[in-house]
Amino acid sequence: MNDQIEVGNIVKGKVTGIQPYGAFISLGEDKQGLVHISEITNGFVRDIHDYVNVGDEVSVKVLSIDKESGKISLSLKAVTEADGNRKELGKNHLEEILNSSGRGFNSLKEKLVEWIEESKKSHLMQKK
Repeated sequence: MNDQIEVGNIVKGKVTGIQPYGAFISLGEDKQGLVHISEITNGFVRDIHDYVNVGDEVSVKVLSIDKESGKISLSLKAVTEADGNRKELGKNHLEEILNSSGRGFNSLKEKLVEWIEESKKSHLMQKK
């Protein structure tokens, strides 16, 4: 898929596997790299499947190449940040979850009162 796989280059690849810690990207010519979960997007990533799926073609930035092991570290977020249009993958995902479940910040607000009361009780018990 790519002739020039060098640190700093943006290359195209295909998602070939997903693990809880990252996504494996085929770069062609028997080369494969890993996008670590921390390089998927800015912010917390609970499930990588919310951003990419096996078979997706993606553009990634080459962060590092270990000459001895041949391991290639890649980044999706570096490409989306460089786009200028800030179209991060899955950027509306949290909003979709909160809107569809009917839960979210309201449940935290409701729990806050309970947590404060528990804290007060615990504090009083420690004083005794």
